[in-house]
Amino acid sequence: MERKIALITGSAKGLGKMTALTLASQGHHIALNYVNSKHEAAELQQQIEAMGVQCIAVQANVSQASEIDRLIDEVEQRLGTVDILVNNAGPFIRERRLFIDYEREEIMEMLQGNLIGTMLLDHRVLAGMRERKWGRIIHFGFGHAAESRAWPHRAVYAAAKVGLVSFTKTLAVEEASSGITVNMICPGDIRGDNKEKRIEEVLGMSDGETPRGRPGSGEDIARVIAYLCEEDSDFITGNIMDISGGLDPIRPYVK
Repeated sequence: MERKIALITGSAKGLGKMTALTLASQGHHIALNYVNSKHEAAELQQQIEAMGVQCIAVQANVSQASEIDRLIDEVEQRLGTVDILVNNAGPFIRERRLFIDYEREEIMEMLQGNLIGTMLLDHRVLAGMRERKWGRIIHFGFGHAAESRAWPHRAVYAAAKVGLVSFTKTLAVEEASSGITVNMICPGDIRGDNKEKRIEEVLGMSDGETPRGRPGSGEDIARVIAYLCEEDSDFITGNIMDISGGLDPIRPYVK
């Protein structure tokens, strides 16, 4: 496969980091993005460059329109036009609370970071992808997002991601004839260090909440993204893919 330029938002750590490493291992040039994790981004950049591909790290908050424009401008100037866009970044409030207990600023931040920012990023890269008749766009959701069920105590986050479900499907249809695929990845509840682990590292671990019986790893997510970015994956578009070991985050697994 011809080397492509992949931009992964929120990629200094966690699932974004594993995605960047996986795409780099396939020979793609990588644009890392971070907000505060400058040290981690610099270390990852060195690691990826040692793999024989180009890599840059750009600080930008993708919740803000002006920062999105600056991010894309810098990637295009230093690497070239974006072929693969992985929208990994997005704020999440783990504390469970009723919608009425959210501050207005928190509501706007969650919507901007998980829905509006993603749409604006897609909008910026589409013209270049259309010109080359090739593109891969990946969105991130949550398990069973496609069902649009009620998720008490997660109202804002769920609303943003469910809106992104519809956008994913619509954009996939609109851009299919241009050789651009658009899919959504819905990870299970992968926490902490497991986000940067490989499958072999978690095989011996036990997770009583997941029907599969083991926790998820960063590799579980990154390998699916890498598959969707392959040349011959052009017939896979508009899909909302749960990668969760069978876990339903809204209705917990009961043995």
